[in-house]
Amino acid sequence: MKPTTQHIAKVGLAVFICFLFLDVSAQCVMCKAVAEDSAAAGAVGRGINQGILYIMAVPYILLGIIGFLVVKKWNLVE
Repeated sequence: MKPTTQHIAKVGLAVFICFLFLDVSAQCVMCKAVAEDSAAAGAVGRGINQGILYIMAVPYILLGIIGFLVVKKWNLVE
């Protein structure tokens, strides 16, 4: 299979976009404020860790509910 010019251009564009945002700050304003406040209070990272756990749990709970409803609709659970 011979790569076409269009295929090479798409791959090049994807690589360019990946390297375009390397110097962007990864923290939002609220994350930065919580990190600074927790560092001042002596509990470095506690608020950030709790926020990460909360954000991580929500998609799993939603997927579990949706999965249960799908299985219930297919009459696999009585």
